[in-house]
Amino acid sequence: MRVAALEWQEGAPSPFSKVLVANRGEIACRVIRACRELGLETVAVHSRGDANALHVELADEAVLLEGDLSATYLSIGAIMRACAATGAEAVHPGYGFLSERAEFAHVVEAAGIVWVGPPASAIESMGDKVAARRLMRDAGVPVTPGGELSESDDLPARTHALQQLAARIGFPLLLKASAGGGGKGMRTVHSAGELDAAYVAAQREALSAFGDGTVYVEALLETPRHIEVQVLADSDGSVIHLLERECSVQRRHQKVVEEAPSAAIDEETRAAMGSAAVAAARAVNSLGAGTVEFLVAADGSFHFLEMNTRIQVEHPVTEMITGVDLVQEQLRIAAGLPLSISQSDISASGHAIEARIYAEDPANQFLPAGGRLVVWDPPVGPGVRIDAGVREGDDVSLDYDPMLAKLVVHAEDRPSCIERMAQALSRFVVLGATTNIEFLRDVVSHPGFAAAETTTDFISRCWPEGWSSDAHRDSGPPAAVLLAAAAEQLALHRTGVATSAGAALAEEDVGPDPYNPFLTLSRSFP
Repeated sequence: MRVAALEWQEGAPSPFSKVLVANRGEIACRVIRACRELGLETVAVHSRGDANALHVELADEAVLLEGDLSATYLSIGAIMRACAATGAEAVHPGYGFLSERAEFAHVVEAAGIVWVGPPASAIESMGDKVAARRLMRDAGVPVTPGGELSESDDLPARTHALQQLAARIGFPLLLKASAGGGGKGMRTVHSAGELDAAYVAAQREALSAFGDGTVYVEALLETPRHIEVQVLADSDGSVIHLLERECSVQRRHQKVVEEAPSAAIDEETRAAMGSAAVAAARAVNSLGAGTVEFLVAADGSFHFLEMNTRIQVEHPVTEMITGVDLVQEQLRIAAGLPLSISQSDISASGHAIEARIYAEDPANQFLPAGGRLVVWDPPVGPGVRIDAGVREGDDVSLDYDPMLAKLVVHAEDRPSCIERMAQALSRFVVLGATTNIEFLRDVVSHPGFAAAETTTDFISRCWPEGWSSDAHRDSGPPAAVLLAAAAEQLALHRTGVATSAGAALAEEDVGPDPYNPFLTLSRSFP
């Protein structure tokens, strides 16, 4: 029996009581938790390989989606049939998969089901990067100097247009696909002689990856910071920002470590970025949660990169410093309720850092690594939060994104937060699958990270020859010995037998954290 915690408008019936979560992994678990806390029932969907997945276990109901990936989590038809079979009245798409497919939002809404996200028109406007640049420029949001290119087959005309744009923008510059993301359809150009070949390559890759060969040109901001601003908008027209997140630590254009607030921007820039993010959200008529991403140049100027019209992977760091449950706000807004907070309510309490725990091999170009989680023992304690999509005994599939969990820590200030994250990573025990935990510990322990020198080239700059597990280690016991010791320590821990070291750690973790607004999240979930 659930407690109906969601306060609907007086005298109005609840618009939905059952939510289908059109996703898997940690974000599906995260949404299910938020629904549970609001008294809402949940429906999980899953592939055959995910029949025993954690999100399936946590949901009230589960529906098998038969077939391969394209027929399961990416199948609009299969998910809509699951809605019909279970009587789900709302759909939360999470992130990835169908979350930014305007067609999916259209179909859900046409079926009379509540879409927990922005309107399809907002998704469409941000899905086309050329159109998004125009829209942001018209809204007064700073964009990088650039220009559009037609898909002309006339080679001389195209070459002339490229040369003209390059002369106006200057080198180095970027050729970027208008559709998609993830670094596909992107080429860096340093001289005029590279332009035409780079254009052909970018267009071909974009057409193959996204079915759209449109390419545009923009100035390359060398070694910028990647900083984004969280926004919320309700149906009454209220739009607020919830400060910024630093997301500059990346590998292969994918974020690895995020933190909030950024240690690299001043209050004036923070206020200006917040205002620009609100203007961007208003320009697209956003609804619910969104994120406006900026690149910050060495001179402190910031430039619009893109807007994601969904919840982000890194949203927990914003939750930890503001005390706002963003997923619950999404559900409230989808129900037609106004924002539960105003801009004046938003301030930063302490500092938060998130590390993405991947099943991957950092010493082998970060390639995904599968396996069975023989031991899964994440850290717990004040200021420590685990958002996980797996538990002990699970098989890690290579068919999906290799992220296993997000480790989030919160502390009074940034130095304390860094120390807490390093300690938490050192206590995170995973056996049976290769992970990036040791690499993450090296990242947050690096002097450059402590000094907030985290531009987007941080990883390649700190490990130009690639990272290896023994690159920064003194000689010590072999890995097999260390694993055996870890397993033995874990067994002692689970049977209640504490070593002197373990007792010291336990004593250290006792007591509430006054800077953690999510006291109930100081334990792993579920």
